[in-house]
Amino acid sequence: MINTEATIYSPSIRRVLTALFQADLIVLVKNRLNLVMSFLLPVLMLYLTNSEKAAKSFGGSEFVIGLCIAVGLISTSIMGYAVSVARDREIGVFQRLRVTPAATWTIMVSRLAIRVMFNLVIAAVVLFIGARMHHLSLSVEQYGLVLAISILGGAVFLSIGQALAGLVKSSDAVNSTGRLLYIFLVLFSVLGLNGSLGSSIETLARWLPVGTVMTLFAGVLHLAAWGTRDTQSLAACAGYIVVCAVVGVRWFRWD
Repeated sequence: MINTEATIYSPSIRRVLTALFQADLIVLVKNRLNLVMSFLLPVLMLYLTNSEKAAKSFGGSEFVIGLCIAVGLISTSIMGYAVSVARDREIGVFQRLRVTPAATWTIMVSRLAIRVMFNLVIAAVVLFIGARMHHLSLSVEQYGLVLAISILGGAVFLSIGQALAGLVKSSDAVNSTGRLLYIFLVLFSVLGLNGSLGSSIETLARWLPVGTVMTLFAGVLHLAAWGTRDTQSLAACAGYIVVCAVVGVRWFRWD
């Protein structure tokens, strides 16, 4: 009888996910600094690369827009998601959630869903502004493909953030490590991809997470030029997701 009553009065998965999603959305909205920075830096980079010379140094307008979107995804996924998870773990939020009817997978699905939604907003805003600034005429299909790639690119950086939260326990350490990783990925990609550090570094930068994601964005913005490197970048992104997700899940601790 006890088990039957527990089954009858236990909330449905839909209600649990809805409650968690609403709570996580409120937390995201209240973190205004992260929200502003996630939009500010990509838009600022668009303005700084708005000349024809600057766009050519990165391979064209499509690559510039892809780079700016990737930078926004890094901000919300590594600096936002990883730090948020580490902080909530440290103050005992996860421990309190685990004694509720919510399954552990629903806790993480809710947080990831919020970030995926935010990534789509960032990609849409940066793409719209970038297309206007670089005078690109995009079809509805191209907008849809860019949003699809933003989900894939967001998954790359979210998996990196998950691995960071799994390998590093302290929220302060995750915060400082995330900042260093963020700076490295952004600066190395910007300086490496425009050839400032030499051809060897440029090749390396193309195959780092930012470079592969940027290549995919450029590929769907110019589908007629889709080639072997674009397909290889797609495979590289899948590899980053699998490896980092396995590390993040394997070594993640709830307390």
